[in-house]
Amino acid sequence: MKNAILLLILSFTLSVSFAQKPRARDLGVPFNGTTGQFNAITDVKGVEVGYSTIISGSGENIVGKGPVRTGVTAIFPRGKAQKFSPVFANWYSLNGNGEMTGTTWLTESGFLETPIMITNTNSVGVVRDAVLKWYVDTDWYKGEEWWYTYPVVAETYDGFLNDIYGFHVKEEHVLEAIENASSGKIAEGNVGGGTGMMCLGFKGGTGTSSRIVKVKDSSYTVGALVQANFGRKPSLTIAGVPVGRELLDTLNNELKLPPQSYRKEGDGSIIVVVATDAPLLPHQLKRIANRVPIGIGNTGGIGTNGSGDIFIAFSTANPDAFQRDDFSEVEMLPNDLIDPLLEATVQAVEEAIINAMIAAETMEGINGNKSYALPHGLLVEVLKKYNRLEE
Repeated sequence: MKNAILLLILSFTLSVSFAQKPRARDLGVPFNGTTGQFNAITDVKGVEVGYSTIISGSGENIVGKGPVRTGVTAIFPRGKAQKFSPVFANWYSLNGNGEMTGTTWLTESGFLETPIMITNTNSVGVVRDAVLKWYVDTDWYKGEEWWYTYPVVAETYDGFLNDIYGFHVKEEHVLEAIENASSGKIAEGNVGGGTGMMCLGFKGGTGTSSRIVKVKDSSYTVGALVQANFGRKPSLTIAGVPVGRELLDTLNNELKLPPQSYRKEGDGSIIVVVATDAPLLPHQLKRIANRVPIGIGNTGGIGTNGSGDIFIAFSTANPDAFQRDDFSEVEMLPNDLIDPLLEATVQAVEEAIINAMIAAETMEGINGNKSYALPHGLLVEVLKKYNRLEE
């Protein structure tokens, strides 16, 4: 009985801690635009996000044993219960030193037919295979006998903190991320595929944000989710303030012993997923994806040679657009009315990156290598110095 009470108290404490974990706006960081209820990609109705976070071991890196600091993120445009329910989509790469599988057919067909999975660089294959097996086991194609598919799996490199050559992501972790996919409030920072990532000189990871925009008499939602693992510290900019330069000699990454492949400062990657319920067709979603780099640039990213900056955008509108044999009628937002959605994309991406850094916690990984969290107190002081703190 005593153990049960202690467990209940611990569970309550953790839930309260999660609920009170600050985000960028909680610290007074000013952003433009109006957010949705959760300020998350899940503000787009139907979108579900799930994580598998793998953290174990400490000390010396023994390949195959750890330490492990990695994971998997799953994003379902219409929720996993809908099964096969394609959405219009398109993608864009700012710098292609990275991977997002399935994009060839996505470009050709205009449809995203699968969930979007994000993991570390060396686990793309196992995640792709596990998703395919899950399709078979769950009848994803609803009884179709002769189906083919190209899972969309993206990655960023976490080898500074994670035993990336130990291949610790397994089928069970992919299934866990899928099973955990849900709507509503979602965790940020050291979770899912973002677990071992670093960003702009501090600890990075997973972040999200959303915007509500008005187009004539209709309201639409734009949501972004990022796996942020890019950029140089001197470039870090928050709300227009050169935070990286102000904190240049504060809490720098500690490299005790090098991983087998050490990235240069500024290398890394960022994967961005943008969702909207606005009725956009694939060519318009390409325009949405093309605006993602502006949001990244506002935080200090420039798309360095060693960075894989790959973005995908989809629309949950037009639910009956995909047909095998019949004609379909679709609704399309006029191009002349798309500007609010382009602006919302830039705003949501910028805030999602900063949310990832605010939520991230200091992490020590292989060989004692350490990446420090962006210090909240010092950030507030810097914003005050530049009169950019929102009271």
